[in-house]
Parts: sequence; structure tokens; C-alpha cells
Amino acid sequence: MTARILVVDDIAANLRLLEIKLLNEYYEVAIAASGPEALTTVQRWMPDVVLLDVMMPGMDGYEVCRRLKAQPGTAHIPVVMITALTDPVERVRGLEAGADDFLSKPVDDATLFARLRALLRMKQVLDAWRLRAETARDLGFEPPPGPSPSVAGARALIVNEDAAEAEALAQVLGADGIEVAHCAEPTEAWDLLQEGLHDVVLLSLSLDGGDSLRLASRLRAHASTRDVPVLLVADPGQKGLVLRGFDLGANDHVIRPVDPNELRARVRNQIRRKRYQERLRADLDRSLEMAVTDPLTGLRNRRYVRRHLEGVLRNSGAAVLLMDVDRFKAVNDTYGHASGDVVLREVAERVRGHLRAADVVARYGGEEFLVVMSGAATEDGMLVAERLRAAIANVPVVAEGIPLTITMSIGVAAGGIGAQADDVISAADAALYRGKNNGRNRVEAALKSDWPPAADQGKPAARSAR
Repeated sequence: MTARILVVDDIAANLRLLEIKLLNEYYEVAIAASGPEALTTVQRWMPDVVLLDVMMPGMDGYEVCRRLKAQPGTAHIPVVMITALTDPVERVRGLEAGADDFLSKPVDDATLFARLRALLRMKQVLDAWRLRAETARDLGFEPPPGPSPSVAGARALIVNEDAAEAEALAQVLGADGIEVAHCAEPTEAWDLLQEGLHDVVLLSLSLDGGDSLRLASRLRAHASTRDVPVLLVADPGQKGLVLRGFDLGANDHVIRPVDPNELRARVRNQIRRKRYQERLRADLDRSLEMAVTDPLTGLRNRRYVRRHLEGVLRNSGAAVLLMDVDRFKAVNDTYGHASGDVVLREVAERVRGHLRAADVVARYGGEEFLVVMSGAATEDGMLVAERLRAAIANVPVVAEGIPLTITMSIGVAAGGIGAQADDVISAADAALYRGKNNGRNRVEAALKSDWPPAADQGKPAARSAR
């Protein structure tokens, strides 16, 4: 896995040593000898990970990290702080500044590269969601507010055979308002995690790592649990198992005896990152929904229904109902556009209420609506169209306190498997305008002459039960 790594250290020998190690692993490397130079290089080069020395003259590593995490354009870049300081307070200070990990000098190669692989996997996922969200924003869809920095109400699952240690860890997390559940066995944990209710897992490594690491691997292999952060709890002598855990998908770790403040900082970071990813996913889902939805009626829009019809005609054939509100211009001219909007919304609601769940209805443009009935023949379409016509005509629409008699003309055409969407819609359109010419408030079926010349009507669809 190649990536761009920025190494920041005020000591030239340290820079050179890390640069050589990274180049030998085929990473692209840039170096910076001070905090200001690091900030400038990040903006210009946009690395995938920053390896940041803590103790530097002028602007130290903590300040550099804070500034990177405070900028929307660089907050997503993982920062690994490197220092000779061994005091747990310093690790907590770095984590609170936004660092994603904290390594001690001299840096162990195996640990460094294991952490880089884990962070790069995480960043690839977040980058994919960020790019999709940015595309949606470029199309004009504004994102909802970001997640709260508070982790109160988050849910953690502790998987630990030692009930006393699990209780102690739960008390530490409880100080941040995190709700904690506990189970002793990885098999029990797997069943609990299927419920999708937990924001982080604290997984105690067994003596040989066996069941614990199998659970970590299994979590990453299944879509329902792939994004749940896993934090390993390990003994000082379990370095090899921790590194193996990183390769299997673990996100972070703490070493016994567990420092309470470090644990809280690491768990907070993992929960916030998960919520950020969920926000990006929800942002994308919302944007996609808006992209295929008509904002006035809440129905699908023209773009969506045409794609849907194309897919249905490839597999099962469909009946198409093209509907037009009669004399709609007169409504707008006489009662105003606000009343016209009320009419369109009410028509949409009545049409939607008289269709199967499998049928798709869309606002096709202006006062036109289009229904796609998968697997339906002309006879099915005619029955439903008459039901829709009556639903509109028989009950006045009340707009701005005025009851308005609204009617609708409908053209029906059925295309079999292999028919072209444009041909079916064209035939329904011809039938619709025949209904308009014959007095409106009518349902008309497409005739053979309504189809475009040489159009293939496709293999007839099987008659569906209505």
C-alpha cells in the first residue's frame, strides 16, 4: 500500500533516518524541519499521513497538530506524534490535540509500519466518503450539521474475561457519559454486535490472541460490523499480537496498566471518527435521495423514473401511465401559483395512495405524472388508470380554502421485455393527447398507430394480479 508521508522533525538525522526507512517501503516521502514548514507543506502536498515530532523549537508538535485538525481541508489527515517523552500525560496531551496515534522514540519499525497500514486503510474509507459528499455539495446539496464533539450517549462493548478489569474500564468510560456493556466471550460479543448498537469495542487480547483476533478479523469481514472501531487491551509482552491485530483491522490499543485518561482520549477519538464517517454516509444518502426526488410533491423525479423504466423493461416489461392535470394553467392564472402547488401535491398524494408498493410514480414535468407498473399489461394499466382518474375527479381539491374540481387525462401503454423506454412513453403520450382531444378526464390505451414507426414493443409481459 503506497502513500504520501510527511515527516516533521527539527533534527536532520532523525528526518533522514525515517525518510530512508519509508522510502525502502516504497512510500512517497516529504520532510519538514519546523512546525510552520510542516503546515505549508501539508497545504501544498496534501500527504496521507503526518509523522510529527513533539519537541520542536518555536511551534511544537502539539500546536501543529491542533492547527491541522482545526482546518476542514486537513482535519482528515492522520497524525502520528513521535517523541522521546514517556509520561502518559504527554500521550494524552497529544491525543487531545487530535493525534491519531502516539509512538515513542526510538521508533520500532514493525510498530510504525503496522500503524501506518491501519491508518491508511481507515483514511481510504473516509476519503471515499468525503469525495462523494464533496461531489454532492458541488451539485448544490448542503450537508447537515456535523456530529457533536461530545461522546455522551455512545455505547461501548467490553469483551474481557476479567470481570474486575471490565468493571474498572467501564467506570473510566462512564466519566464521559458512555454506556457500557460487558461480555466475557468473543462468541457472545459477535451476537451482541449484530444488533448494530455499539460505537466502539474494547477487546482484551487472550494469552495467545486466538479468539480475540478471530473476532477482530470477523468484524472487519462483515458489512454490518465493518465500521465499528476496535480498541485492543493488551499486556506489555503482547506487542506481536497487537501488531497482528492492526493488520487484521483493529483501530487502536492501550497497554496495561491502562492509564484512565489515555483510555478516555483514545475511545473518544474512535467514537468521533465513527460518527464523522456516519455523518458523511448520511450526507451522501440524503444528497442521493434529493437528487432523485421532486421537491414539491416528494415523488421521484423524471431522471429517476426513466432509469427505473429502462431497468424494468430489460427484465419484466411494464405498463406506463402518463397523466396530465386538465386545464392546470387556468388554475394558476385564476387562483395563483400557490394554489397550483397545492393541487399538484394533492394529486401526487392521491395517486401514491392508490398504487402498489412495487409501482413507481414520479412527477414527470410541470403538471405531468408518470407511473411505471412493473410486469403489468395494458389491461392492468387501464384498470389502475381508471381508479386514479376517479380518485382525482370525484373529490374536490381544497386550495386556499376554495374547493376546486380537478380532473386528469391518462394515456396507457405497455411495453414487453426488450422494449425501449422512449417508445413506451411516446405511445402513452399519444394516447394521453387523444384523451385530451376527446374531452379530457379520460383514460385512453395506446393503439398500434401510437407507437413510433418500427418500434419493438418487446416480449409481452405476464399478466399480474391487481
